[in-house]
Amino acid sequence: MSRLNEKKIIGIFQSRLGNKGFAPEDVEFFKIGKKYHVLKVDTLVESTDVPPTIKLEDVARKSIVSCISDFAAKGVKPIFGIVSLTIPKKYSKSKIESLARGFYKARKEFHLKILGGDTNEGKELVISFSLFGITEKIVRRKGAKINDIIITSGPFGYTSAGLNILLKNKKHSKKFESRAKRAVFNPKPRLEFGLKNKNYFSSSMDSSDGLSTTLNEMSDQSKKRFVVNKLPTERDVFDFANSNNLDVNDLVFNGGEEYEIVATVNPSNLKKIKKYAKKNRIKLYEIGYVMKGKGVFFQKNGKLISIKDKGWHHFQKS
Repeated sequence: MSRLNEKKIIGIFQSRLGNKGFAPEDVEFFKIGKKYHVLKVDTLVESTDVPPTIKLEDVARKSIVSCISDFAAKGVKPIFGIVSLTIPKKYSKSKIESLARGFYKARKEFHLKILGGDTNEGKELVISFSLFGITEKIVRRKGAKINDIIITSGPFGYTSAGLNILLKNKKHSKKFESRAKRAVFNPKPRLEFGLKNKNYFSSSMDSSDGLSTTLNEMSDQSKKRFVVNKLPTERDVFDFANSNNLDVNDLVFNGGEEYEIVATVNPSNLKKIKKYAKKNRIKLYEIGYVMKGKGVFFQKNGKLISIKDKGWHHFQKS
C-alpha cells in the first residue's frame, strides 16, 4: 500500500469501472434534460481527521462543511443530505446528542434537509456525509485562460498554524492562537460567494487539500501555467512562522483544510467580484495570473520558483 498514493488508487478503481478519460472533480454529476444532478460524498475518520480538544458538535458540523465547500467551488446550491455514522459502543447519550446538535447546526446554517442515513457500530467515530443538488451550470477545475487572474476567497495559513499549535504545541499571542484554532474547529465555506460569482469564474476548485494541490490540479487540467506573485495571507501568519522557526510558504501552500475557493477570472469580471466581496466583507486575494505553459510557479525577485503539490493526500508517506 505504501507504493500507492490516493491518485493511483482512484485511477485503479476508475479503470476497473470503465471510466475512460476520468478527470477528478470536486463533485460528481450527471445530466437530465438541461440540468445537472450533483452529488458529493466525504468521509471524516476520528483517528486522522479529528484534532485534539475539538467538540463533537463541531466534528459533526465539519463533516458537512467539507461537502458544502465542494458545492461552493462549483457554484451549486445544496438541497438534500444523508449521513452514515459509525459510532463506538462506549459513546454516551450526551456524546450522541452533541453530534446531533452539530448536524442540526449545519442543516440550519446551510439550509439543508437531512433525509436520514445509516447508523453502525465500530471501533472509532466515522462520519460519511453525502450531499445532493441540482444546477444548470457547473464550474470545472479546467477552463483557465491565458491572462486570467487567480483569486482566493480568503486567507491561507491560519489552519496550518492552528494544527501546529494543537498538535505540536507551537506558541504565539492569545489573539492569534484563538483565530488559528477557530479556523480549525469552525471553518467557514464560501457557499454564497460561489453561488453569486460562479458566472465570473473560468475555473474553480475547493482548496481543502492544500493550496499547492489545488493550484497544481487546476493548472494540469487547464493545461496552462499558473504564476503566483502574492501570498494570500496576513502579517500575523508571517510573525507566527518566524517566531516558531516555520516556513511561511509551507504554512500557506501545504496546510490544507482552509475551505476557500480558488478561481481563475477574466480581468473584465474582476471588478464585479471585488464589488460583491467588499459588500459582504470578504477579503479577496489576487494572487497571480495564468499564462501559456504548464506547472505552478512562485514569482519572487524576478525568478520563478516551482510550487510542487505538497498538500494533503491519503496514503502518502509520513
